[in-house]
Amino acid sequence: MRHSLDQTRITIPELIFLLIGAILMLLLGSLVARGQGPAPGELFGRGQVRGQQPTYREYRGVRLGMTATEVRTKLGEPAMKSDDQDFYIFSASETSQIAYNADKKVMTISTDYTEGVGAPDYRSVVGEGLLQKPDGSVFRMVMYDSERFWVSYNKSASAVPTVTITIGAFK
Repeated sequence: MRHSLDQTRITIPELIFLLIGAILMLLLGSLVARGQGPAPGELFGRGQVRGQQPTYREYRGVRLGMTATEVRTKLGEPAMKSDDQDFYIFSASETSQIAYNADKKVMTISTDYTEGVGAPDYRSVVGEGLLQKPDGSVFRMVMYDSERFWVSYNKSASAVPTVTITIGAFK
């Protein structure tokens, strides 16, 4: 039996139909996967949970959504400033970076505590259950879906450990 090469070739309309079908299957799969999210309070990623009640929502009176002017009134003149972020040095062991969106409103507050000096206890920031990584560092992130923000706690395992606490708005 002889087979013709013309019989085994895929025509352009068939190829387009095949590609459209594959794209639709991928879209359907992503929609189904989104519906399979964890319940509030359940672990949804390494060291990440969805929280019910925020325990840590501001830093030195600065909250997400405040304007740059309001932040500078609360914290004073930053060591470095620009339209999209300010950097504050409060002491040798405490610094903070405030990031702003296009409307010049706070979208992220990240604070570093060198050697953990002055850092709040992790339980008051993210609750119980830090994830310890193989290098000895610890981490936890809590998502507050109803209020559209998240909080994370990270402590490095370096010779001079640093605690970083970050509050961020959902995009």
